[in-house]
Amino acid sequence: MNKKRGLVWGIVLILVLMVSFYFDADIVKSISGLRSDVLNRFFLGLAFISSNIIIFFFLTSLFLWKEHKRKWILPLWVTLGLNAVIGFILKITIQRQRPFQLGIVSVLPVLEEASHSIWNFSFPSFHAMLAFCAVPILSHQFKKFKYVWIIFAVLVAFSRVYFGVHFLSDVISGGILGYALGILVMKSEQEYKWGEKIYKKIFKKK
Repeated sequence: MNKKRGLVWGIVLILVLMVSFYFDADIVKSISGLRSDVLNRFFLGLAFISSNIIIFFFLTSLFLWKEHKRKWILPLWVTLGLNAVIGFILKITIQRQRPFQLGIVSVLPVLEEASHSIWNFSFPSFHAMLAFCAVPILSHQFKKFKYVWIIFAVLVAFSRVYFGVHFLSDVISGGILGYALGILVMKSEQEYKWGEKIYKKIFKKK
């Protein structure tokens, strides 16, 4: 049943991704039209707390909180690291310009000045990758908290389109890729227990 549901969701996401590529410019224009002072402040705050450093330390602290979950810290770090490396490679390979760089929408000065170095292209959304890559491990270890994190991840992804720093296809692709990498690392840990073995070797005497 879960596999069938996963297959259906996969097909739906692929179809949505294909449509989003075609209507990317129109979608980002429509979403940016929702901007207001209140929403700007909310999503700017979200952008701050969704930085890679804060997410890294928050998730690490979450797994440190309960001793029996600490063996998952290394798989978590591997997941975040893989996302950083693969996201970087895709960005510099594809080199898709951001919506505001193409003149499709405007962007807040603080965002334009803050984060868009030469290599930091639009596709895929690194924020979306980072947010969604943690979902599989959190679903496995923190079943109740996973819903809070999924809402957070969706809002982070939406904010990237809202501010005109990404197209919808960037965040959907980033979310799918991040989630897939999270699944890959989680499955490998469940099968081979490499994270648990390293943890016990370092922190346990016996």
